[in-house]
Amino acid sequence: MGKFQVIDHPLIQHKLTIIRDKNTGTKVFREVVNEIAMLMAYEVSRDMPLEDIDIETPVAQSTQKTLTGKKVAIVPILRAGLGMVDGILELIPAAKVGHVGLYRDEETLQAHEYFFKMPEDIDNRQIFVVDPMLATGGSAIMAIDSLKKRGASNIKFVCLVAAPEGVRALQEAHPDIDIFTAALDDHLNKHGYIVPGLGDAGDRLFGTK
Repeated sequence: MGKFQVIDHPLIQHKLTIIRDKNTGTKVFREVVNEIAMLMAYEVSRDMPLEDIDIETPVAQSTQKTLTGKKVAIVPILRAGLGMVDGILELIPAAKVGHVGLYRDEETLQAHEYFFKMPEDIDNRQIFVVDPMLATGGSAIMAIDSLKKRGASNIKFVCLVAAPEGVRALQEAHPDIDIFTAALDDHLNKHGYIVPGLGDAGDRLFGTK
């Protein structure tokens, strides 16, 4: 079973409160989502592999650690996932970015794919699938299905707020996937929204209704 981790660093919790507040406007919401994503990326990337490299410091020859060049791809689930990409790129600027477009049928709450564009070598990359919300789990499951069908295997899912129902659904569908969230909230309401949550992340990021 992949690991499930709530990254509850005080800075992350403080910033999460800002974006939960309904009075936080689009500009601040967008900035803080990126800040949380960057702070989370620090923890999500903790097990990236290292190798030895010989360097010369101003004082002596030395053997030190460097990333082994394990390539990273950040895959936002459109559209809200876009809000987390720049924050992670701040920390891992060499990462490539792929995109998965999904929409949710408002009647059935089922996810449907309408767009898929990836770097060519996704089978060789550590993939971070990002979406601010893990609600029913439908979008995350479908995005990971799509990636696995195209040969990806090393996948982590990163969100800001998760509902227990979505975590369970994702773990059942993809037990090998590590899930990282900044908060595990109470439940989903009858409209499929996370409670207390932060509303519709896409609308709040992009100023739409």
